[in-house]
Amino acid sequence: MQGKIIKGISGFYYIHVAGSGIYECKAKGVFRNQNIKPLVGDNVEIAVLDEEHKKGNIEKVLPRENELIRPAVANIDLALIIFAAAKPQPNFNLLDRFLVMMEYQNVPVAICFNKTDLVTEEELHAFADIYAACGYRTLYVSAKEEKGVDALLELLKGKTAAVAGPSGVGKSSLVNRLQPNITMQTGEVSRKIERGRHTTRHSEIIPIGGDTYIMGTPGFSTLYIPGMEKEDLKGFYPEFRKWEPYCRFQGCNHISEPDCGVRQGLEEGSISLLRYENYKLLYEELKAVRKY
Repeated sequence: MQGKIIKGISGFYYIHVAGSGIYECKAKGVFRNQNIKPLVGDNVEIAVLDEEHKKGNIEKVLPRENELIRPAVANIDLALIIFAAAKPQPNFNLLDRFLVMMEYQNVPVAICFNKTDLVTEEELHAFADIYAACGYRTLYVSAKEEKGVDALLELLKGKTAAVAGPSGVGKSSLVNRLQPNITMQTGEVSRKIERGRHTTRHSEIIPIGGDTYIMGTPGFSTLYIPGMEKEDLKGFYPEFRKWEPYCRFQGCNHISEPDCGVRQGLEEGSISLLRYENYKLLYEELKAVRKY
């Protein structure tokens, strides 16, 4: 039987099997011997030991599409980054950090602006169009007025999506709109995982219908990318690529080098000043990281 790990606590893994429910499983000792640690999001094969009480063993961890560092999860098809259009005002430096982190880990990204009922169409597009022009999928929703929810559901269908974003942007309200019975689904998990009362820091995947899953991301509040060098950063700004062939020096970091194609694009208005200023801030941060 095949399913997906939706939560893991103290050596127990909770496997969602579409059409059958949630099974409490342990990982076989062979995984320890092979240095394999099952992760939330892993697709696994399980052997059912007790169908009535839904208990079993994980027999095999199937190959991973990707693996995130923080939080430690696997097989994320999409990072849905939610920001409010207003209240609170969007923190674009934080948004760019999320985008870099996902690009670095090869996870496709969609940006969702919630609370669009609080701004005019003109105000919304003044900043949202900056990201659409960089090639990012952007969606505009209002959880309060239930606008744009159908388009978001269509985007998520058949995917495992990690939901990220700062506090106060309406992540919970929006997730609740995505599936009316999501509270019931969460309740089923909670009842089965009695030992999970003190596990708010753990990653958890919530099934919202068929093969569609949403994961809250407690560890996505900071930019933590071990191994990233300042020279790597420019590769995660897709709007730079068109202009880099015009740089005089190979390996140009687009900071202070002469005859820089990217800065030419900036001067011509093809590259957003907002994005470029955030790039410089992140570059300086990476530059300041002490090497041990």
